[in-house]
Amino acid sequence: MNAATVLPPESADPEASRPYFRRLRELAERHGLSELSMGTTQDWQVAVEEGATLIRVGSVLFGK
Repeated sequence: MNAATVLPPESADPEASRPYFRRLRELAERHGLSELSMGTTQDWQVAVEEGATLIRVGSVLFGK
């Protein structure tokens, strides 16, 4: 699988992750990557809006 992963700096505001996710999507497109693993429980919606194909939502399922 061709994948890229990013974890931006932690923030209480999910929108703070958007520039990191957007930049990774641009890099993935430029380099022909088909999968983007980005986003966690707190910012998954922004990650999906920016093109995530895989997200990590462990704490919403298992707690912190």
